[in-house]
Amino acid sequence: MSLKKKLGLGVASAALGLSLVGGGTYAYFSDTEVTNNTFAAGTLDLSVDPTTIINVNNLKPGDTMLRSFELKNGGTLDIKNVSLLTNYKVTDAKGDNSDDLGKHIRVNFLFNVDKLDIPVWSTTLAELKGMDPKAVENKFEDMFGDEWGTKGLVTGSSDLFFVEYEFVDNNKDQNQFQGDSLALEWKFNAKQKAGSER
Repeated sequence: MSLKKKLGLGVASAALGLSLVGGGTYAYFSDTEVTNNTFAAGTLDLSVDPTTIINVNNLKPGDTMLRSFELKNGGTLDIKNVSLLTNYKVTDAKGDNSDDLGKHIRVNFLFNVDKLDIPVWSTTLAELKGMDPKAVENKFEDMFGDEWGTKGLVTGSSDLFFVEYEFVDNNKDQNQFQGDSLALEWKFNAKQKAGSER
């Protein structure tokens, strides 16, 4: 074997030896642990019972109608407050209305029987419809809470409310409203309590 071949083979052998030695210097102990984690969001589930609070006909000025409804928290999260949005549509039977029937239907009082106090609030449907949603929420929040008077509605609980509607007799000619009807929609929006450290 020539000297060149011997030198080449020697260099190759040395390189292989170094790589084996070098590879051995990177050996180490190891251990692995795995954690399994879960994030599950809660639910807000507000329901109203009954879903039709009032359905009457043959009204005349001076009539009053007392009704009740219950707000229930069927979700897994506590509800901080509930806002009330009002909308309605008047059907003018004769096409002769110069006034809004909603101005003549008054909500005499709303109160929450589950609280020990009885806040009174009187307003017309027209005023309620035109109010800023935040102002309505502030009014409604005073009547909302559990039996201990704390704000909010905890999961699994309910609040009972009474509403008295009145077709206001203003001692004036209200003939334009004969045969008219008003379809009222109340929409209740629930909001969660603020987040907390868990």
